Amino acid sequence: MIQTENLSKKFGDFLAVDRVSLQVNAGEVLALLGPNGAGKTTTMRMLTSVLRPSSGWARIAGFDVLTQAEGVRASVGILTEQHGLYGRMSAEEYLDFFGQVYRMPADLRRKRTKELLEQYGLGGDAKRKIGEFSKGMRQKLALARTLYHNPPVLLMDEPTSAMDPESARLVRDAIHGLRSANRAIIICTHNLAEAEELAGKIAIIHLGKIIIAGDVQKIKLKLLGAPQFEVRLGVGSLDLKDTLPSDAWLIAQGEGWFQFQTDNPIEINPLVIQALVNQKIPVIGLSEVSRSLEKVYLQAITDAQVNGNSMKMSGDMPTDLEIQNAG
Repeated sequence: MIQTENLSKKFGDFLAVDRVSLQVNAGEVLALLGPNGAGKTTTMRMLTSVLRPSSGWARIAGFDVLTQAEGVRASVGILTEQHGLYGRMSAEEYLDFFGQVYRMPADLRRKRTKELLEQYGLGGDAKRKIGEFSKGMRQKLALARTLYHNPPVLLMDEPTSAMDPESARLVRDAIHGLRSANRAIIICTHNLAEAEELAGKIAIIHLGKIIIAGDVQKIKLKLLGAPQFEVRLGVGSLDLKDTLPSDAWLIAQGEGWFQFQTDNPIEINPLVIQALVNQKIPVIGLSEVSRSLEKVYLQAITDAQVNGNSMKMSGDMPTDLEIQNAG
């Protein structure tokens, strides 16, 4: 659904996007992450045929962004931070206007307008002027406009920005519901918890280059190492030197707890518990230590800065994990 190869954009002597290669298949959600000025918005604009690439190519739903711009725009729904809402229009007038832009028949426009306004809690405000809307209401209306023509590709820039928690949850639930075998989604967000909830894949862009991309869990494994587990005990501190199996590595411990790491938790975790039980050490519980996307993001950016924006990974890479050496 979304494919780019060596996509680049220069503004004079400034290289804003440098050889970005991405692939998002139908049914997938990709979170495009990176600091301000990394090239996220420029990339999104090229994917919608708003900006012409300096080199490389991109296709959206099979349409080339250079030679088939009309097909690209008909296939994309885009939600940007700057909504471009028309304050003097009512909500229903605004959606109907865009339905006419997409050449949708009148009966379908009426149906979609009613459905989407009700879906996002704006049914009672259909005839209110948009200029009277709160920031959260405007965001929901902009999302309704994004979905109005039922596009197969969605590009969303900070989709829950300025929303209250209840409205943000409604939008995230809607994005979950938008995943289908016939749709691909890219989300740009600074909310890493939101990105981890919504996206199965991530791509981190730094100084215009994709430094790492792929499945979230496999990237965690590659950047942060083997999974970590915490055991809670019914006693105080212990000498665990000869207690843990050889394939479990003690990484931290304190009063009534310890943490270990293993490459093979399915086999090793029961052995850890059994070893403790054999020594009559009361075990309260065992749980995996949460490793957030924030840790992955910070580690990737740090590695890119240390290595001159080029990440070098050792060991065998998972087959669906793309690492670009952009140096």
